[in-house]
Parts: sequence; C-alpha cells; structure tokens
Amino acid sequence: MKILVLSQYFWPENFRINDLVLALVERGMEVDVLTGKPNYPEGKYYSGYGGFGCHQESWSGATIFRVPLIARGSGGAVRLLLNYLSFIVAGLVFAPWILRRRKYDVIFVYGLSPILQAIPALLLGRMKQCPVIISIQDLWPESLSATGYIRNKYVISVVRSVVRFIYRHADLLLVQSRAFESPVATLAPGKQIEYYPTSVEAVFYALPSKDVPAIPGLEDGFSVVFAGNVGTAQAVETILEAATKLREYSDIHFVVVGVGSRWEWLRQQVETRKLTNLHLPGRYPVDTMPGLLAKADVLLVTLADNPIFAATVPSKVQAYMAVGKPILACLRGEGARLVVEAHAGLAVQAEDAGALADAVVQLFRMTPVEREEFGRNGRRYFEEHFDRDLLVDRLIGYFRSVLPSKGDDR
Repeated sequence: MKILVLSQYFWPENFRINDLVLALVERGMEVDVLTGKPNYPEGKYYSGYGGFGCHQESWSGATIFRVPLIARGSGGAVRLLLNYLSFIVAGLVFAPWILRRRKYDVIFVYGLSPILQAIPALLLGRMKQCPVIISIQDLWPESLSATGYIRNKYVISVVRSVVRFIYRHADLLLVQSRAFESPVATLAPGKQIEYYPTSVEAVFYALPSKDVPAIPGLEDGFSVVFAGNVGTAQAVETILEAATKLREYSDIHFVVVGVGSRWEWLRQQVETRKLTNLHLPGRYPVDTMPGLLAKADVLLVTLADNPIFAATVPSKVQAYMAVGKPILACLRGEGARLVVEAHAGLAVQAEDAGALADAVVQLFRMTPVEREEFGRNGRRYFEEHFDRDLLVDRLIGYFRSVLPSKGDDR
C-alpha cells in the first residue's frame, strides 16, 4: 500500500507521527511524508535547513518531501499565523509539482493544529484520485479562542466555515478523544467518524535507559515531574503556585521537563520567588524520556480550565501510563476521566493550585506500595487501550476500508 502522510511537523521535530511512520514502514507500507522545514519548538530552522526551496530526503525507509515555510519565531500571534499560512500555501503551490510522479492509495493527515493544513491534502487527493483520512488531534476553531491568539468572532466564523469544508470533503475522520465526536459531527453531519486514540513511541516499550542525565530535583526526595510543552494551554502558572505553597516541604520537588512559550516567564518567576523546589532542566531527546520519567515518584499533567481542553486527552497521559508511574492530573474532562477510570492516580480541577498542592502531599504521604499500585493500574490500562501495535493495525484497517476495493494492497 502506498501512503502519503501530510503533517506540518515531522522528524527531526519530536512528534508522535514520527513513530507512526516508522511503524507503517515496518509493516511493509511504502510511505512518503509531505512536511515543512523543521523549526519547532524554538521557532528557528534546525541546522542544515533553510526556509526557502523544496527538499527531498530519506529517513528510516520513508521519503520526506519538504516545502518552504516561515519559521514560527518566538511564538507571537502574527508570526505563528504566518507559519501556519505559509505551509498551507506552499503545500498548494509546490506539492502538486514535487509529487507529480507519485501515486498513492491513501493520503493520511496528522491533524495537529492547525487543521487547515489538511487543505493541500484535499487538493492532492483530488489530483491523485485517492481517499483522504484526517486524524483530528485538536479541535478548530475552538482552539483559536482557547489559546487567546484570535478572539474576533468574524474570523472565528470564517475559520469554522473552512473547517466544515475540510471535514466534509475528507473520506474518513479519526478523533483522538471521544469528546471530539460531537463537535466534529456538528460540522460534518453524516460523515464517518471513528475514535482513534494516540499511543506512544516504540522507545517506551524498551527497558528504560540507565544513561539518564542527572537532573536537580529528580535524584533526591519526592519528585513530581511534568514533561512536555511549557505553554499557555498547559497552565504552568498552576504548577508555579503549587510549588510556592509547598516550598516548606524540603523533600518535595517539582521538575518541569521541556520548553515552550511560557518557559522563560516560568524561569523568571522561579528566580524572583527564590524557589528551590521548582526545577527547569529544559528539553531532552525522546529516547531519554522513558528512563527520565521512570525515575519520578509522580508524573504531572496540567491543562488550562477551558471547555476545549476538557475535551482533549493530552498525549502525555498515554506516555505516563506506559512507564507505569502514578499520575496526578490537574485538568478536567476526558484526560481526568481516563486517569480515574484506570485507577492510575489522582485528578483535581484544572488551574486549582491549592487542590494540586494538597494532592501532591497526599501522594507524598502514601506508602510506596500504594503508589506502585497506581502505576501498575495505569500500565495495564495502557496495554488494553493504547498499545502501539494494536492501534497501528487498526489504522491500517481504516486505510483498507476506504480503498475502492477493500483489502487491496495495490
């Protein structure tokens, strides 16, 4: 089967679509990837890449076609909008030419924000006469207003119309959360929608590396580790306030692993408040993360208190379950429901720093046996619902279901 994967973000940027492509190649699929020039999360082009021109390269059995785009810069709204639009325009202008001799059975869109990146895929699907499947990882236009980048009601209305067009012209829509089904169906009535959650990279299935760098706060005492993007959506000010409330607990340490638009602000606050229990070691390679997370006593996931985020399941929830550690979920909705349903840890309301601090103390005072039980429950739930091989096989089944002749591996 010949598959074109379209994603604005791809290797060497760290996203789960990388591992999914590897898994498809492992199963004998012929995979091309249409993407942009890597610049996430710092907003600067990676070494060896520039913003102009198209580029082709090979990676782990897949062929990557890169189109030009404007780097996202420091994360300001205007620069971010230009980053999004430039990929869409470049995809429409350059992709038909650079892929002119390529034929595909299926086009698969990994729909991280912005979902508008699917527009070039719809054009290519029409040109190549093949079905388009969109994996919806984020709800638009709801995410625009939730993150505060755009509040103008007219602009939101226009984006909603474009999203409706995208959904209605896709052949199959996959949603990462069951709570996505209703809002997506509202924009695409009668369209086939399937629940398809995310899994984790293959590295999480290997034994944790013993070569984990020494990180302050992780080696001694009781560590509460947050891993991932440090941005507005993650409400990292809640972590800051909880750490401030618990500054007298010398054995409790918060460790925020990652970078993002709010990292520098968080660093300044730690310095201003003279906090010694909140550590910001920065970002680490994905192959380091399983070992790093395995060293934590508790793994923390936070999101802002917004209806759109209540419908979202942060992908770190699956990663946390995979490493078998207790989870503390400071969010509401689907993510919290999964943690509670799995008996994998505790859940408190989003942006409630007091409740977060109390839950940290509650976990701190539990016996190691009680915390280990949370970890085992999470790992068991992961194996039953989010296993990588299980989900890859299901995705291939979706590919085959939209082919003109079912099961044809042309």
